[in-house]
Amino acid sequence: MTSTNRKKSANADAAKGFARHDHDDCMSAAMSAAEVYCAEHSLQFTPVRRRVLEILLQEHSALGAYDILEKLREEGLGSQPPVAYRALDFLVSNGFVHKIERMNAFVACAHPGRDHAPAFMICRSCDMVAETQTAPTKESFNAAAQAAGFLIERTVVEAEGLCPKCQKEDTA
Repeated sequence: MTSTNRKKSANADAAKGFARHDHDDCMSAAMSAAEVYCAEHSLQFTPVRRRVLEILLQEHSALGAYDILEKLREEGLGSQPPVAYRALDFLVSNGFVHKIERMNAFVACAHPGRDHAPAFMICRSCDMVAETQTAPTKESFNAAAQAAGFLIERTVVEAEGLCPKCQKEDTA
């Protein structure tokens, strides 16, 4: 692998929310991955589920269920909370969306179709969320769990700080 290819690979695995990237390509790839996954697993990718994923992909910050519901209401796709929550449950359970526990909000997966244990960096100033492909402490969690006889089913790693943009604004 050349130095340029290594850099491209590293950038592809970096926290997309903070790194420059082709956002249209990012959205298109995620929607395609969801469509393929649903077709392969005989899952219904309904218009509401599709739209909720599109809404989350348009942002690189997390949105609450009621923010999503408001957008759905404006577009005539539903006005009751179960509409948004059912779509979010489907998207989370199939790995297209992650729940950001600290914010009680949701963000589109930056690495759809990959089996990974993501970690999230959350900007305390602008609430932008970036996902890394693997949690930096996955091995230590697994070792500690194994020593305790505990089976980890889900790990959520969230770090709070300042994104590059807010750091620049903070020093300006």
